[in-house]
Amino acid sequence: MATHAPTRYDAQREKLAAYFDGTARKAWIDLTSDAKVSGIRATVRAGRDAMRAQLLDWLPDDLRRQRVLDAGCGTGALSVETACRGAKVVAVDIAGGLVDIARERAPSFLGHGTIDWHVGDMLDPGLGEFDHIAAMDSLIHYRAGDIVETLDALGRRCHGSMVFTFAPHSPLLGAMHLVGKLFPRGNRSPAIVPVREAQLRRRLSELRDWRIGRCERISSGFYTSQAMELVRR
Repeated sequence: MATHAPTRYDAQREKLAAYFDGTARKAWIDLTSDAKVSGIRATVRAGRDAMRAQLLDWLPDDLRRQRVLDAGCGTGALSVETACRGAKVVAVDIAGGLVDIARERAPSFLGHGTIDWHVGDMLDPGLGEFDHIAAMDSLIHYRAGDIVETLDALGRRCHGSMVFTFAPHSPLLGAMHLVGKLFPRGNRSPAIVPVREAQLRRRLSELRDWRIGRCERISSGFYTSQAMELVRR
């Protein structure tokens, strides 16, 4: 496997940073709060809440003395819940505006847990090593090969498990992705890339030190995402 992030990863990362720190910042803040949103966005909010609960269910209930990376922390909900289980959380996101909101929203008391907020790249080796890594909807803009290379790079610094999500391929999502390539994107969100589960599993099987664990799809209106767990062999 590659020893560093692919060029496509770097290019997409910069697009995502610009989008979430610009056009989408206000909408994302509303979506991840209890502010009133449209019916469509309400289904997305419900789906994200269910997905976060699913990923947290796959992590140990007691995370005291364990380091957890929230890779693509956004406005910080998963980071806070993980810290409340006692974890020393390193929360990183490329969108500085969202990390600022996460810092503001985080409660002052987290029990035995702590959160160290960072603006930057989840693949930065300077973030250290971890017992568990969570990447909720932060890899859905990448193709299967880039997802696996990214997980391979993260896995070198993880001793226990990695839980992540991808956008599962469906005829509708696949058609929307292809049609979207025909038009200029302007200020729209970087495309969500549908990935076939069988293809992703085949590529993940090439990771020597990891095996696939649990897998679960969450669908809520306009939100569809699939969670997967990788466990050290």
